[in-house]
Formats: sequence, structure tokens, C-alpha cells
Amino acid sequence: MAVRNLEPRIIWNHFEDLNEVPRPSKKEDRVIEFMLDFGNELGLKTLKDDIGNVVIKKPATKGFEDKKTVILQSHLDMVHQKNNATIFDFEKEGIRSFIDNEWVKADGTTLGADNGMGVAAAMAILSSNDIEHPAIEALFTIDEETGMTGAKELDGQMLSGDILLNLDTEDDDEFSVGCAGGIDTNTKYLYKTEEVPSGAIGIRISVNGLKGGHSGMDIHLGRGNANLWMNRLVFELNKQFDLRIVELEGGSLRNAIPRESEGVFALLEGSYSDLTKSFSVIKEAILAEFSVVEEKADITLETIDSVKKEMVSVEDQKKILSSIYTNPNGVWKMSEKMEGIVETSSSLAKVIVRNGEFVTQSLQRSMIESGKEDIANALKTNYEAIGAEVIQSGDYPGWAPNPNSPILEVLLKKYREMFDDEPRVQACHAGLECGILSKHLPGCDMISFGPTIKNPHSPDEMVNIKSVQKFWSFLLEVLKNIPNK
Repeated sequence: MAVRNLEPRIIWNHFEDLNEVPRPSKKEDRVIEFMLDFGNELGLKTLKDDIGNVVIKKPATKGFEDKKTVILQSHLDMVHQKNNATIFDFEKEGIRSFIDNEWVKADGTTLGADNGMGVAAAMAILSSNDIEHPAIEALFTIDEETGMTGAKELDGQMLSGDILLNLDTEDDDEFSVGCAGGIDTNTKYLYKTEEVPSGAIGIRISVNGLKGGHSGMDIHLGRGNANLWMNRLVFELNKQFDLRIVELEGGSLRNAIPRESEGVFALLEGSYSDLTKSFSVIKEAILAEFSVVEEKADITLETIDSVKKEMVSVEDQKKILSSIYTNPNGVWKMSEKMEGIVETSSSLAKVIVRNGEFVTQSLQRSMIESGKEDIANALKTNYEAIGAEVIQSGDYPGWAPNPNSPILEVLLKKYREMFDDEPRVQACHAGLECGILSKHLPGCDMISFGPTIKNPHSPDEMVNIKSVQKFWSFLLEVLKNIPNK
């Protein structure tokens, strides 16, 4: 069965149409044109602001003219990640989706359900002829995944809605009423090099098969960080051997837990046979510690015929290894106000050691501004201690929960009626755009919900088919029950 034949077909067909358009963050030109063409072909008022956000407006259906105007908001860009063995060009190819039992997945790449399902739902409302709804302003933002610049630079004059439904939450029984803010910490250290001696043994170490995932939503799950695993291996081996870094790279995206790391090294002292024995002991210890959550992880060591002529100096390698070891990573603090919610965290997303530069990229998140500042300062002082240049940017605010939200009451009432169950009202540990959008849309009542999506930001991303049906039927009922002006 093809994905396009799934119910509700109106959503799945729009989702497949969208996934035929390459849409990486920072390179959304094609998907912006796609959305502009979509709105114009429907004969609807279609706008674009200077940064690239698209707004498509649809009048209320008969009988709903007195309802408050609703902004349906989703982001156009998607995280582009693939497995090492997957041959795929994100710049040219459309996502290859398929059905796997109760889920829709992609063939070796991210699926784009984050936030393509939200975009497809808004497109379905806009293109429908038989769905009852109030006046709709569909807002499609850009660059959510790598800086939220679309939300930050939004021309709020394009919008007049009183209620904003953000369709970017990833559990169908959850309503998000708040979210974490974030800041990027990028560091650069210029290290000294030494010539690799002629008798050195070239070695490659690889860390593969980790689950990765969203560095906000999945940070509390205890998953392995490939950068930290690699650093631990090299740190431990250097207690017994003179193993020098030639080059190293791990991780790929700022907001994804790193799944892979690979390093090339020069063994200057000690036998390769002894090294492999020590390596096996360290490897097994790491895999045993993470055996429950990282059952597919693999760490390998092999000799290589040749390496580059330059390696990291002794003193600078000590600085590199120690700074990564003391890099704050994972959950920093749990919320004292909302049980089970991460308040503050950090994720070491990328590490590169190459051509005289040691570079790191990490993302800090917190539900509160003081917590974000605290964890960001911890990162900054850690790397400044070795003399690295530290640049912190992309700062965006969190979204403070409003316990008296009228639209929350509407959603709670309809959910209980439809599903005879109690939804979870949460503040999520991810960077939803609502906190930023509220600055442009003062007084707008906001809430976020969506279908169940697992493993976003990784090639294991999947969306539950029944959950999409549930989400769609719920969204339609919510639109029928929007309060009067």
C-alpha cells in the first residue's frame, strides 16, 4: 500500500507532495515557492515577508464568521540526516517514505514528519471544500531547526489572528503550553602540530549505530553521545599509550544527539597488539553501560596504511581531551515546578579536530532564562580555560505557560469528550516557536499539539498512522469550537 492511499488521504497526499521538495534549513527557496504556488493556485490571499515566511489566508466558512481568527502555524524546513550507508542527495531528491506496520518511515533518511505533518494538515484545511472552520491564517515559518530566524524576523503585520495553534508537538496525547529557550555555543581552538614520525602506526577508530535523536526532547533518555564515547576511548588509551590525534570528526547537526564519530590516530609508543587488548576492555565497558538504550551501537578499531603528516601536539591534545571530558552534557537540572520535565540541558553536537583547528558546536536549553545563562556560562568558561575562542549566538526565549489559557480549555474539553481520556499538559524541552512568535503577536492565545512522531532529527524518524487520524479528527473538532470574537 502506498503512503498516498492512507487515511486521511487529504493529509497524506499533501505530505507526500511536500516531501518531494528539498527543504533543508537555510535553503528553503524551493519550498517557499512551492507554498506560494499552492496558495495562489487556490485563489487565496498569499503573502511572503522579507525573511521568507509564508502566510496563506482563508475566509471563514458559512456560519463561522463570528468566530475568532485562528493562526495555524508550522515550519517548512526539516532536519537532513542519513545513515552512512545511505546514498541520498538531500539537495536534489525527494524523501522516500514507506509504510512499516503502524508507522510511516523513510528509507535511510529523516522523514520530515517534523514538521511536515503540521504543514500538511494546514494545507489540507486550506484546500478543503467541506471542512467547517473560522477564518484561517496559515503561517509557514522557515529555518526553525537551525536558529528560528523565520520566527525571529517575522513580519507580524501580516497576521491578525487571536488564537495560534502550533502543530509541532510530537505526542498525540500531549498539549504543549510552554517550551525551553536555547542558545548555541561554538568554540574554536588553534592547536600546535607535530610531524608524525615515520615509524608510527596509523589507526582508525569509529563509533557508529547510536540512536541519536532530538537533543531537547530525547536528552533525558540516557542515549549515548558519540563525541563523548570517542573522547573517553582516546583519553583512556592515552593512559597507557602515546596515541596522537591526526584528525577527528563526530556529529553533524547542532540540535541532534551525535550518532557517529570517526578519528584517525598515530600510535607512537607501545605495540598494536597491546593497544587492541586495552581497546576491547574499554569498548566492552562502554557498551555494557549503555546496553539497554544503545543495543545497536558499535565501536571498531583498525590499522590504516597511511596518515597525514601532522598530528596534535602533546600539550594541546591534553587540552582537547580534558575540555571535552569536562564539557557539560545531558540533563543539567530537572524542573521543580513540573514533575518529570527537564528544566536545563546541554548537548555536545559536533567535534572536529583537523588542520590545526579544534572546533565544537553545542546547544544549551532551559525553561528559564537564568538556567539558560547558567549552563551557557559553564560551557563558555570550560573552553576559555584552554584558551579557545567562544562564540554564543542564536539566543531565543522560552515560552512561559499560561494556566488560564482559553484555548487550552477548549482543547481539554474536546479531548475528554472525543477520547474519554485525560491529555498531558506539558512544557516541552524543545525550542517551539511560540515563545518568539508571542513577541510579534502580543495577546495571542497559543497552544501546541500534533501526531505522534518518534526519533525526530534521525534516520529512524517515524510517524504513527493511527495517530495522524486521531490528530486530524481532533483538529477538525477544535476548529468547530473556536470561541466567538
